[in-house]
Amino acid sequence: MKHGNKYGLHRVIEPKGVLPQPANKIDNNMDEIYDNEILIDVQTLNIDSASFTQIEQQAGGDKAKIAEIMLDIVAKQGKHRNPVTGSGGMLLGTVEKIGDALIGKTDLKVGDKIATLVSLSLTPLRIDKIKDIRPDIDQVDIDGKAILFESGIYAKIPSDIPENLALSALDVAGAPAQTAKLVKPGDTVLIIGAGGKSGMLCCYEAKKRAGVTGKVIGLCHSERSTKRLQELGFCDYVFSADATQPVPVLEKIEELTDGKMCDITINNVNIQDTEMTSILCTKNDGVVYFFSMATSFTKAALGAEGVGSDVTMIVGNGYTKGHAEITLQILRESEKLRKVFTELYA
Repeated sequence: MKHGNKYGLHRVIEPKGVLPQPANKIDNNMDEIYDNEILIDVQTLNIDSASFTQIEQQAGGDKAKIAEIMLDIVAKQGKHRNPVTGSGGMLLGTVEKIGDALIGKTDLKVGDKIATLVSLSLTPLRIDKIKDIRPDIDQVDIDGKAILFESGIYAKIPSDIPENLALSALDVAGAPAQTAKLVKPGDTVLIIGAGGKSGMLCCYEAKKRAGVTGKVIGLCHSERSTKRLQELGFCDYVFSADATQPVPVLEKIEELTDGKMCDITINNVNIQDTEMTSILCTKNDGVVYFFSMATSFTKAALGAEGVGSDVTMIVGNGYTKGHAEITLQILRESEKLRKVFTELYA
């Protein structure tokens, strides 16, 4: 086997010298793997929400067109990085082969079912056939292969949680895990996009960490997601609003916090132009965590400057230590949330 670079530089075709994620094209030839790679037989792609939403809109909701767009992305780039959003997703598959240099250095073995916890935007991917598209949960079943680099992280699919349920939760594992790190007892927390997949997990974790002295406020887009979140009971207050309209949301948060605003705002939406809502609803020494891949960090930085806001803004890193374990544990702890996730995503 040829020797490979830890971060996958050996797979980059152009431009040379950059890492696989920003590269325009990478090598997705699976006939021969490098000595520090893991070959995966792919079962399901879980496309990042912002990416799938954009592709579905471009395709006019037509599944055949969605498949055509996805195949074209992979054909041109050797990976699934949405050219509009720049984001990817993650995958579920079975370990097919392990490079010689990793033997004894990894806990994986051939036949293990895993979810990759690195983005499809940097993962060498070959799609042989698109078998099914499930737009309601952003998942696409395929026949294909993928490569996990030596530096790539993953989670073994647990025996007590169904595969598609685990995949859906692990896709957004960074959000509730970062929430666990950020929220302290007594904090007032606003979750934007609270009725979605990552939002519900964040609401549960935020309430757990803020405790009885804290307050968790959930902002949802639709009446259906608002009602669902209210029934879950994780938030002290839930309301429906358009997060792209900052002033009405600001006025509501002023009312709910007696003008004190929020210590922490966590943005989970999959649409553009919600940066100022997040910033204005957060107190000057507070924190905004942008988990959304639809975020424009130019708009966030210049927007905060424009309104004289001194909030700390955190890029939504999808990885934090223990994020897979924290997220799967939420589904074990909360029967109500697991039931909703099973109905919606499994």
